[in-house]
Amino acid sequence: MRIEAGGFVGNIAQSLQRQNSTVEQSPETLQEGLRVSLSQLGRELSAKPDGKHKDIDDSDLPDSIKTLLKMIRELKLQIAIKLAELQELTADQSLDPEQKNARLQALRAELGGLNSALTSASNNLARLMRDQGLSSEQMQAAATLALG
Repeated sequence: MRIEAGGFVGNIAQSLQRQNSTVEQSPETLQEGLRVSLSQLGRELSAKPDGKHKDIDDSDLPDSIKTLLKMIRELKLQIAIKLAELQELTADQSLDPEQKNARLQALRAELGGLNSALTSASNNLARLMRDQGLSSEQMQAAATLALG
């Protein structure tokens, strides 16, 4: 499978192609292959006090699972930011319809890439949890942290 695209979507597609072409990948490798740029609004919304992943860091989960949980949390935040941008753009009546439509398509493509990355990270988390033989308490903690 080969996807030709430029910019953000191209980077996501390339990352997913690399992921699909290998059997096993570490969370660090996945994180390296995924690059997302945030708008000024996104950077402001994502700026939280130090320790924004303190609950994950304080858990008794293996480091590889903690890394994936942090990635999942960041992807969810980026999706929420893109959805807010999409809503704002949809409500904006001042833009030229052609320009607005082009921007809407670009935002939808970015959302699609982020959703694919989130699905992939979630699947890798489930596989990693299974492969590492976590206790039921650890599995519950990981599931709770993934939702948060």
